[in-house]
Amino acid sequence: MTTASKKRWSQQVTEKSDALDLDKGVFTWKNPKRIAASLKRSAEHSKRRKASAFRSAMSMLTFYVNRGGKDLPKARKALLERAKDELRAQFGRARKD
Repeated sequence: MTTASKKRWSQQVTEKSDALDLDKGVFTWKNPKRIAASLKRSAEHSKRRKASAFRSAMSMLTFYVNRGGKDLPKARKALLERAKDELRAQFGRARKD
């Protein structure tokens, strides 16, 4: 594996996930409800996921946020955190604080 490919493995995961077929650019959208709905739809239609649809969708969203790390702008991170809350709501799950 080259240095360039090591740096981009997380991008490959989000683009070519084996468990979910994600809509193109889903993590760049500006509407948290739309992001959550897309992830939910992808997870529910997947035949390859190993966990529940909720866990698969939430894991992919959390993975993206975590991989963004310090390079992810605060506004983008806040929007994606709202998408997590929306995903919980769409699956009928209460937030655990």
